[in-house]
Amino acid sequence: MIEFLSCPKNVLNVSTHLLIVGMLMLLAGIGAGYGLEGQLSIPALVFAHAGVVVGPTLLKIGYVMRLIAQHYMRKEGGEAGCAVA
Repeated sequence: MIEFLSCPKNVLNVSTHLLIVGMLMLLAGIGAGYGLEGQLSIPALVFAHAGVVVGPTLLKIGYVMRLIAQHYMRKEGGEAGCAVA
């Protein structure tokens, strides 16, 4: 796993996925937790509200990973060469 994340291109790819998943979790949590509160059970509401907390957390982690990857790609001259075995 360390070798995978040592390549800035891979970190950029993972960060993009985290941003997408975080946004989807946030939007689904808002929609379910605040729009459908009358139709959902208590466990489903707890899960929806957890998405409102976890979604932005994934967004922040994905954004920081993106900044780090772009920093290392710029530092290495634009095109990051990753060793593939």
